[in-house]
Amino acid sequence: MRTLKLTVAYDGTNYHGFQKQTNALTVQQVLEEKLSLLCGEKIVTAGSGRTDTGVHARGQVVSLTTSGSIPLENLLKACAGILPKDIVLWQAEEADEGFHARYSACWKRYCYRIVQNKHADPFLRNYVWQMREYLRLEVMQEAAQLLLGTHDFSFFRSAGSVQSSPVKTIYRAEWLQKEQGELEFCIEGNGFLYHMVRNIVWHLVEVGKGTKSIAAFKSEFAAGKRHFKVAPAPPQGLYLDYVGYIPHFLADIEKIRK
Repeated sequence: MRTLKLTVAYDGTNYHGFQKQTNALTVQQVLEEKLSLLCGEKIVTAGSGRTDTGVHARGQVVSLTTSGSIPLENLLKACAGILPKDIVLWQAEEADEGFHARYSACWKRYCYRIVQNKHADPFLRNYVWQMREYLRLEVMQEAAQLLLGTHDFSFFRSAGSVQSSPVKTIYRAEWLQKEQGELEFCIEGNGFLYHMVRNIVWHLVEVGKGTKSIAAFKSEFAAGKRHFKVAPAPPQGLYLDYVGYIPHFLADIEKIRK
């Protein structure tokens, strides 16, 4: 049996998330159907993590085992022809026996895109959070730095979370100024709770608008009590950007970010 590691990019607009569901179309379902055809056997995949309805991925990692002998290069070419245009297999690698896309992961990077524009752009509606308000980048940056290190992130957990430790380590939390009024929030950590990134973005935006002070953000975060009344930032601005399989401190981070 071969173990394969696949890196997949997808536009999540038309899917009810990555993870298989019994009553809705998902990215994982499509992948398994097409890979089963190509490999000549039933393929079951494992993803590095689930993404919600409308959330996108540049670097989702999927693992699988197969008895098929299709060369990796042929698999890439065949997937280009058989997968829908909004799902692309970017890389296929042989992996060690026991490799698991989720359980072998050491850290992940998520990015969230915001565009500040006077008039909503219909061509951006599925890929960014559009807003008319002016955001103060410097205070958002200052608040984001409070996330660095190891903390209890219960305040940013949404209802529906699976039972898991709320203690996570964040290696990077940074806002980047892009062109034409676009801001991008990049966060790297060893794990993330359900809706954690979208909840963080929502609160940082409140700081950027001036409706929440940095002191209030710090106090609420430290208290660690989630009230479940705040809707997270819209899903279409969120991207699973990269999944790392060696410890963050050993990775060539600058090369990865290029």
